[in-house]
Amino acid sequence: MRRLLGIVLAAAVFLIAAPAALAATQTASGGNVTATFTFQGKFPNYHGQRLEITRGGTVAYDEPVTSNLCANDCAPYSAVTGKSSLEVVDLEHTGDPDVVLDLYSGGAHCCTVVQIFSFDPGTMTYVKTERNFGDPQARIVDLRHDGRFEFLTADDSFAYAFTDYAASGLPIEIDTYSNGQFVNVTSQYPRLVARDAAFWRKAFDAQAAENYQDSVGVIAAWAADEERLGHTAQVKRFLNEQAKLGHLNSGLSPQEPGGARFVSKLLRFLRAHGY
Repeated sequence: MRRLLGIVLAAAVFLIAAPAALAATQTASGGNVTATFTFQGKFPNYHGQRLEITRGGTVAYDEPVTSNLCANDCAPYSAVTGKSSLEVVDLEHTGDPDVVLDLYSGGAHCCTVVQIFSFDPGTMTYVKTERNFGDPQARIVDLRHDGRFEFLTADDSFAYAFTDYAASGLPIEIDTYSNGQFVNVTSQYPRLVARDAAFWRKAFDAQAAENYQDSVGVIAAWAADEERLGHTAQVKRFLNEQAKLGHLNSGLSPQEPGGARFVSKLLRFLRAHGY
């Protein structure tokens, strides 16, 4: 069952691929903006990482790539995906493209660091905003096909919250970016949330049918999705029913609560995380 769950989780979050050979230079363009990311070395050791951004052929930014989130351990995210770490895209729908650089911190189940460089007319250069998305990759998508872009990811706070990583479920998360801030807009996409909830419920039902003894991770993700849809009463009723049936168990350790104690812990966790 654990092998099956690994496949299930890979479909829900964004599985990191094996290290790939890298070019020393990556370039992306949009409108009159061109970004060039250069680096030296190979996985997992890199140095000389630098980002240059030009506007209409004039250099507006040229600095070493640094991060407060992964210090000297930052690697190009292409080290684990084989795709370019760099995108130029109008995240704020202003007509002035932003530059997005993806970095990887290394380590087990960690971590995608996204850096966004937005043009500041006051200083005539680019200002950096960064966020650690944790283990899930954050993909830039246009979900409504309206020219406005979102970050499609999963809520990494659920990793290890109730069981080990392999058995943890991470509910869908959708963010937008504007004025240097990431904003969680997941509730604006109820169909995607409902689809994610159905995915986790199917995984849990399969576990329950096999009396699988590590089911709390996936049902936590289902409960989060359903809470986001406003189905609080249904969530509590179902969790209490499953607790009585003995289907809510954690394989992490004997100390990790199951049954009714798990239900109480999960509901507190959901409230604390804004669900």
